[in-house]
Amino acid sequence: MDFQNRAGGKTGGGGVASFSDANADRRERLRLLALETIDINKDPYFMRNHLGGYECKLCLTLHTNEGSYLAHTQGKKHQQNLARRAARDATDQPYFPIAQAAKVETKKFVKIGRPGYKVTKERDPNTGQQALLFQIDYPEITPGIIPRHRVMSAYEQRVQQPDKAWQYLLFAAEPYETIAFKIPSREADKSEDKFWSFWNKETKQYFMQFSFKSEHAYGGISVPPSLPPPPPAMFFNQ
Repeated sequence: MDFQNRAGGKTGGGGVASFSDANADRRERLRLLALETIDINKDPYFMRNHLGGYECKLCLTLHTNEGSYLAHTQGKKHQQNLARRAARDATDQPYFPIAQAAKVETKKFVKIGRPGYKVTKERDPNTGQQALLFQIDYPEITPGIIPRHRVMSAYEQRVQQPDKAWQYLLFAAEPYETIAFKIPSREADKSEDKFWSFWNKETKQYFMQFSFKSEHAYGGISVPPSLPPPPPAMFFNQ
């Protein structure tokens, strides 16, 4: 009986020693793995306490040395807590923030004054339609810029007292000031040969011509309203 007990004790003792050695080997492998994958100085959960030991702020565990802490970070408990923290953070912020579009600053040009211009009164010999031909000179126009024009009503502008009998034709091209011409508030003929514009890149001149609709469109009046002299350019600060 004594022999069997002693034999059983030896056998049991040997089993415990083998299990302890296996745990030590496992911790050492985990420590070495952690050394290869973790910079302990950048770990947000690693903390040295006032007693000279080490703590895991995520799992609230104490460790006697850095090796023990590193082995802990590769263990099941720490990995599960990392997963829970990631899930909680995702719940707190379910959507990724939208990146702000880069602000594009509008180019600002230093104005260099008004462009030169020429206005010519014309009349179609076949239809009797009155027309105006505008030639605007832009010798120092900004490269890549094409002049543009538009019609503005008397009530949209803020330069003169509004008068429904008149409208304004504006021309603009950087870096020149925007200029405008006061013209009768009559309907223009939008047919292709009566209303056109052209930018001559070689001479830096912009041409624009339009014709007023025939006097026959105004209640059968045979004599059209007289077209005023070519209008002078006005300064419009657009």
